[in-house]
Amino acid sequence: MGEVAKLILDGKEYELPIRVGTEGNRVIDISKLYQMTGYITLDDGFANTGGTTSSITYIDGEKGILRYRGYRIEELAERCDFLEVAYLLIYGELPTADQLEEFRDNIRRHTLLHEGMKQLFAGFPPDAHPMAILSSVVGALAIYCKDSLDPLDEAQRQLSIYRLMAKMPTIAAFGYKQSIGQPFVYPQNHLTYCQNFLYMLFAVPSERYRMDPDYVEALNLLLILHADHGQNCSTSAVRMVGSSNVNLFSAISAGICALWGQLHGGANEACINMLEQILADNRNIGKYIDKAKDPNDPFRLMGFGHRIYKNYDPRAKIIKSVADRLIAKKIGTDPLFELAKELEEIALKDPYFVERKLYPNVDFYSGIIYRAMGIPKNMFTVLFALGRLPGWIAHWREMHLTPNKRIHRPRQLYIGYPERPFVPLIKRSPKPTQEVSIKRPVGGPFPGGEFEL
Repeated sequence: MGEVAKLILDGKEYELPIRVGTEGNRVIDISKLYQMTGYITLDDGFANTGGTTSSITYIDGEKGILRYRGYRIEELAERCDFLEVAYLLIYGELPTADQLEEFRDNIRRHTLLHEGMKQLFAGFPPDAHPMAILSSVVGALAIYCKDSLDPLDEAQRQLSIYRLMAKMPTIAAFGYKQSIGQPFVYPQNHLTYCQNFLYMLFAVPSERYRMDPDYVEALNLLLILHADHGQNCSTSAVRMVGSSNVNLFSAISAGICALWGQLHGGANEACINMLEQILADNRNIGKYIDKAKDPNDPFRLMGFGHRIYKNYDPRAKIIKSVADRLIAKKIGTDPLFELAKELEEIALKDPYFVERKLYPNVDFYSGIIYRAMGIPKNMFTVLFALGRLPGWIAHWREMHLTPNKRIHRPRQLYIGYPERPFVPLIKRSPKPTQEVSIKRPVGGPFPGGEFEL
């Protein structure tokens, strides 16, 4: 028998197996704890709970390591294009030249949307957030793609993967065009994945669109860096919803909604807003550093800190170098970028941030690159969703290929009323309204916890 952990409850000893991952990380397997003891564990936010086993992405937050299927993120970002990385994440191996071309071809042939779906976009108000449009229309694909809804049928599962990889950039671009009152620009399948998205986003029928190769390269890099990150909030949402055997489109729609939050993918938009606020306040960085450290101030220093990384986020290092090159070449100088670098330098020398291991995360510089490319702030999280799509698909597919797959059903510790007698309406008296005060947690600048990206 392998190594075990021993638990003593009510004078009785129980043995729980210890499982070891390929990188030596060790976990206590409590899957039979309730069956053996009648007890469950309590772990708010699942910060110490492994909800599944996975072979997709490895993260070491203490050392700042990120690998997709065993390959270092730094090497993949330098040597691959986005669809090559998507193939790796979804199917487990880097593709051969023939496999990659077949994958590209199957995606190309599904880029168009059903013409009836244009009525969906027409029904959205002009100020609708692009993430709301994206989640709605991706969910509506289940109406128009009825022949690829069964996640237990391999052929339908594969067809839904091709369709979603192909159509989500079209949906994202159409949503943006609708919001600014421009006509939809249909995909051009001779273009690469990133070229096609930028073309649909920025081209207009009345002018010739000139593709900037630097923007294509930057977009390709950012999509790769966002492609997966283990069991984060949105990926867990995709797995949770997908565990009911719902179709891929509905599961991904749930992931998009989860990503939208400011503590997740929405942090890149919030980070730009914060930098603009500091810039407008005469670049008074010291003031905002002090506000971030004040437990009674609701201000948050966006772009710093991460649930997993207690070292410099490896993705942030890559993005910062790209931002340096792109802005120097295209703009010369950018006051927001200069402010961001100065803010980072000050924060990383401040004992408060050093002691708490609060380093810049992937969102601190990504929004600056999108901004330099002419992408509006409310589209930043949409770009995050496009990048994270292959990771969501990979986890959804991995879950369905797992022999012991079960519907996700966490338990809870009930702390409400015990059984009490029913009071008829005529006898009920009003109770005074309770005021609820929410205080920031001690020990960090982020009310509600760290960011999870």
